Amino acid sequence: MDSQPPASESPPPTALSSVGDLVPFYYNYIWNRLASLAPTSNSIFLGKFSNLYRQTFTKKRHISFPLPLPSDFPCSSTNISADTSRIYAVLEEIMADVLSNLHDIQKSLDFWQSRAEGSNARKAYFMIFERGPVAFVNESTKLVRKSLSEDSAMQHLCQTSSSHMSDRMRVLMELRSALASFLAQLYVELDKRGEDLLKNPEKSLPSLLAVINELFSNLESSFSHLHAVRESDSSVDESYSMPLVFDRLPEVNEEGSQWTDCELTDAINLVHKNLEKLNSHLSVMVGKHRKPRRMTLYWVRYTCGAVGLSVFSIWLLRHSSLMGSSDIENWIRDAKEATTSFFSDHVEQPLLAIRDELFDTFRKRHKGVMDYEEVQLTQDSLHRMLRNFCEQATREKVADNASDQEMLEIVMNRYEKELVHPIHNLLSGELARGLLIQVQKLKLDIETAMLELDQILRANEINFAILAALPAFFLSLVMLTVLRTWLKQDSRAQGRGRIARIHRRLLVVEIEKRIMQYQNYIEQGRDKDAETVFGLIIYSLERLYRVVENPAKASGEWDLVKQDLIELGKPQQQTSYKLTVTQRLVRVYDCLLPTLKRQ
Repeated sequence: MDSQPPASESPPPTALSSVGDLVPFYYNYIWNRLASLAPTSNSIFLGKFSNLYRQTFTKKRHISFPLPLPSDFPCSSTNISADTSRIYAVLEEIMADVLSNLHDIQKSLDFWQSRAEGSNARKAYFMIFERGPVAFVNESTKLVRKSLSEDSAMQHLCQTSSSHMSDRMRVLMELRSALASFLAQLYVELDKRGEDLLKNPEKSLPSLLAVINELFSNLESSFSHLHAVRESDSSVDESYSMPLVFDRLPEVNEEGSQWTDCELTDAINLVHKNLEKLNSHLSVMVGKHRKPRRMTLYWVRYTCGAVGLSVFSIWLLRHSSLMGSSDIENWIRDAKEATTSFFSDHVEQPLLAIRDELFDTFRKRHKGVMDYEEVQLTQDSLHRMLRNFCEQATREKVADNASDQEMLEIVMNRYEKELVHPIHNLLSGELARGLLIQVQKLKLDIETAMLELDQILRANEINFAILAALPAFFLSLVMLTVLRTWLKQDSRAQGRGRIARIHRRLLVVEIEKRIMQYQNYIEQGRDKDAETVFGLIIYSLERLYRVVENPAKASGEWDLVKQDLIELGKPQQQTSYKLTVTQRLVRVYDCLLPTLKRQ
């Protein structure tokens, strides 16, 4: 069976979306030319060369979701051959590439849908500021011209934005539908032929290759229809100038003699060639309609950042030693001193104070401002002064149990009488003595208040130390929060945090909705739409399979979760059972449960 050259060769494109699209396209172009010129006997060499290129120059794509084949295929087959292993690798490569392309299309489609649902102001902002500097100049010029000549310039810009987005959304949805149908058909065929491939691979491989060839032909028809419908009214330049044409296998007799090794090798190489053509064509098509790259989307921010960085660099250069200035050295020294002072005042000293307060409270406490012995001496002196004054003023002996308050009342009464003739009594009376007693009483009150204040300060030493350490504590708390978020990778579905769990649960909800949509299409007799939805179910299952694997392994639930996901992908499984499995996924498994705070 000789491989035939394609019916028509597409010339190299004049303009591609990016430099990354040039490499696979020109590789395919040169490969097709070599394959058409080379004899069949060299097909093995060319196949090895093609595999070497795919391993070296293309990004390796791995499939996560298992193929619908026996779990031990192809290892369990007793008469396993190199061709069987190669066709298994080809099947994995087809599934991986189609799923990867579907993911790229879905990301761009989600972006355009989110932009299309925005307000008119948001759409106008996108058209002017989020499509690169060239679009900024062009759209700004058009807006100014139409503003001078018409009153509805902004409305026209919003209509242009809606048309820009809707055109890309329609093309991406058609591409997604075609790839999803291809994926569903391949998955169903593999599910049907799994046991035959395991029991009798020699007879099953040719028929499987013929089916894959037919699936590529159907996909070519879908893309041809897309090219014919959208070529005339597309707003994207040169999007449909290269129709996709796959190579085809010659007519074979599946019930006849077995294929030779050379024929199987040629057929497998042809599948590789068609897959490379598909990837190359999709890279161009999706590249024309994909969402803008991050650099294009945020070019205004990056430009402002670059300008700010340039101004800062010039300012930094002027204050550097290269220009004879010592400002930077002085700032570094001041920053070092400030950091050291902050560490000492808010970290080291408070911690040492807390340590001393907790462990050395009674052994190494500093001497207070006022001691109890000093207050006691002042109180005893005041007591003796009151007793002597009262005995002399009343000419009676004071009782031993008389309080200072009682004696102080006698002193104050005598003091009031002495104030009637202050000058005379100051010189010859008891007025001066009464004043000194009151001064002594005031001294005692002050010392008593100072003693109580000193006791309060001593009791709150640990509180003041903790208060001084609060700035360092809050700074450490912020750093730990940032580190925790980075370690958990909470913003991704593969993470272990609350946001990652929500993303995984939303994937389960998406699968459940598509299963119900698939059943509705089956009941309505819309088999083509049901086939597309089934392909999207496989795509969603692959995404969930990929993101839940590590969390499920960490929780010890991976074997059960994996089995449930495989059950959801079986074409012949009942819809009611699949819905029961989706409910079990979100209710039973810890890797998909919400966090305790959300329950």
